[in-house]
Amino acid sequence: MKEVRVISADGDQLGILDTREAIKKAEELGFDLVEVAPMAKPPVCRIMDFGKYKYEIAKKANEARRHQTVIILKEIKLRPRTDEHDVQFKLNNIRRFLADGHKVKVSVMFRGREMAHIEMGRAVLDRMVNELQNEAVIEQPPRMEGRNMMLLLGAKGKETVKKQ
Repeated sequence: MKEVRVISADGDQLGILDTREAIKKAEELGFDLVEVAPMAKPPVCRIMDFGKYKYEIAKKANEARRHQTVIILKEIKLRPRTDEHDVQFKLNNIRRFLADGHKVKVSVMFRGREMAHIEMGRAVLDRMVNELQNEAVIEQPPRMEGRNMMLLLGAKGKETVKKQ
């Protein structure tokens, strides 16, 4: 028969017992025999209330889920020749997103011959950064990805939004 190392409900070592003896001992005490370290030589079992153990694990998982934060990424799309009023409108949206604690991805999309003048898109992003220097932190500097130039902004001195 297989032998196991047994630990009592209050944490004391009961030594190495035969599996049947360990189960009988647990039943005498009104508890369950739970294998806690199956890979150990010999395997380690603990005498405990298994239902209560499962409840406490579920409670800890629920508590961890409650304190979890979710990073929300908002995206603002522009073109290299976006008009002044539209840029101001988008800047106000970015300010609102940053105030709420979200991260903002600003993309400048290029089409056709605009690809020959990516410096225009860079200028738009640089202007955005200058306008938002008090509210935002650059988490990822502007870079080209295909036909889009992207910039990632985060709120300055603010935590991310908690999941609700």
